[in-house]
Amino acid sequence: MARMHSRKKGKSGSKRPAVKTAPEWIELSSQEVETLVIKMHKEGIPAALIGQRLRDQYGVPTVESVTGRSIKKILQSQNLAPAYPDDLMNLIKKAVNMRKHLKAHKGDVHNKTKLIHVESKIKRLVKYYREVEMLPKKWKYEPEQAALLVR
Repeated sequence: MARMHSRKKGKSGSKRPAVKTAPEWIELSSQEVETLVIKMHKEGIPAALIGQRLRDQYGVPTVESVTGRSIKKILQSQNLAPAYPDDLMNLIKKAVNMRKHLKAHKGDVHNKTKLIHVESKIKRLVKYYREVEMLPKKWKYEPEQAALLVR
């Protein structure tokens, strides 16, 4: 699949395991994996990095294959889920930093273009999260409010 805002082809990457059942060689039980997920979240690690750390350091291919639930559902059951999805917050932080840069460097034409691209990604994600009801129906991205949200 092609990249969104360029004419380049997509990046290759690691593929998830095809089998949805837990392999026999995993040494951790489902309870131990859940406590590790909760512990890492309390340390301030985002959900995507929790899965990565469990894969690299503890040898857990996917949390869902071991526990039967995703990292997000484990955090929701403990009332620890973030108010806004991680991917949306990362894009909002990026847009806020780009706007801050543009205030200091008004002639940076390339940054203006990339800011438009980032904000279009944000609007596309907001539309999706409104449909899935992870955001309120009337929630709207506004750059001034986004700066306050990031702080």
